[in-house]
Amino acid sequence: MNDIGNSSDTSGKKIFFLCPTPTVQNKVVTDLAQQEYEVYIAKDKDSLGQILKKYQNSVVFLDINEELPEKEWEAWVTEKMNSPQTKEVSFGIVTSNEDEQIKRKYLMSLKVPCGYTVVKVDLEKVLSHIFEVLQVQKAKGRRKYIRATIGKDSNTTVNLPYNGIFFKGKIIDISATGIACVFESDPDIAKNTLIKDIQMRIQGSIMKVEGIVFGSRMVDEKKVYVLIFTHHVDHGIRSKIRKYIQQNLQKKMDVELNSAVDRRYSAYY
Repeated sequence: MNDIGNSSDTSGKKIFFLCPTPTVQNKVVTDLAQQEYEVYIAKDKDSLGQILKKYQNSVVFLDINEELPEKEWEAWVTEKMNSPQTKEVSFGIVTSNEDEQIKRKYLMSLKVPCGYTVVKVDLEKVLSHIFEVLQVQKAKGRRKYIRATIGKDSNTTVNLPYNGIFFKGKIIDISATGIACVFESDPDIAKNTLIKDIQMRIQGSIMKVEGIVFGSRMVDEKKVYVLIFTHHVDHGIRSKIRKYIQQNLQKKMDVELNSAVDRRYSAYY
């Protein structure tokens, strides 16, 4: 099974930062998520190696100064780039290591396609360079916005006023542009209806938005409404939504990474 079947041209590529420093994690990863990239953090090279067999069109940035001696990172990258199961993965280095000989090795000998980015005080330059790399890699594909399927998160709800009644519901899908939701009782709202003063609760935080009913559909005998946010929904709220989406997706990926670790160790018993 692999990610190629998911069509990265349409859905974009998964971007992993392997063993990033807190600075890179808090600034670079956060900013990429705010720019609608599907970005993850991984802390174990072996579990990520298993995951990359599934998501073969991924991009991986790793720090050769963290966790392992540089020679072991070189061996790991070389093995993954040569393996039939992971040869489509695009690797790059994001590190504070300025050694020119090591830099030339990764760029000239290993030929990592995503470059060698040196992290200094000016993180804006680092971000700018990574954005350029991801554009070359077409990491977003044709997708403009990241969305998250909520699943069983009971703390992600919506309260919608219509015809003098507040309808309580659950958000089942969310992006920075809108939500899909189901209600305890059907408000029976027509397409293109503008709804103001919608209250969303996400991780205990209440956000007020307004949206237009894009449409509705029946799913498992429940009526799902799709609401598109208007331009009156400010940047701060959209930023919080993107942060929630990144955290939601990271939790799901952590489950996959931990399962890969469990499978790896179970092979020894």
